[in-house]
Amino acid sequence: MTQAATLSSTGFDLTPPTEPERERLEADLTAEEARVLLHHGTEAPFCGGLLGEKSPGVYGCRLCGLPLFKHETKFESGTGWPSFYAPFDEDHVKAVRDTSYGMVRIETRCARCDSHQGHVFPDGPAPTQLRYCINSVSLQFVKTGDPLPDPLHRGDHLP
Repeated sequence: MTQAATLSSTGFDLTPPTEPERERLEADLTAEEARVLLHHGTEAPFCGGLLGEKSPGVYGCRLCGLPLFKHETKFESGTGWPSFYAPFDEDHVKAVRDTSYGMVRIETRCARCDSHQGHVFPDGPAPTQLRYCINSVSLQFVKTGDPLPDPLHRGDHLP
């Protein structure tokens, strides 16, 4: 019996990848992508390839392709990592308490594949006052009009 799909409010399938799907997705990662996405690493500030991206589009999870942020919510935070004030869909980003390195922070993970994306802080701009500080290597940018990557063959498409 197959598990019923869990859909987000924007209609994306949030069902976690099966073990064979996860192995296939992880095999496609570079060493740096694996370090950040799978082992909760952080890329160096001001080095990420998406920091200066200003084109219209969507930022999705590098591992499973789930849309995580819209270009309209990106802002220049001066921190050295791409920053957003709101997720694409609240259902797509999971918040987890992180007490590593002697700090208390809120880690953000992809709600579908549980990959590490970055952290969220309460020092962002209006309207949310949140700053989702995300590793470029955790994201995959898709320009407006281009199809979303669908590595899990879920039929993902933008509404």
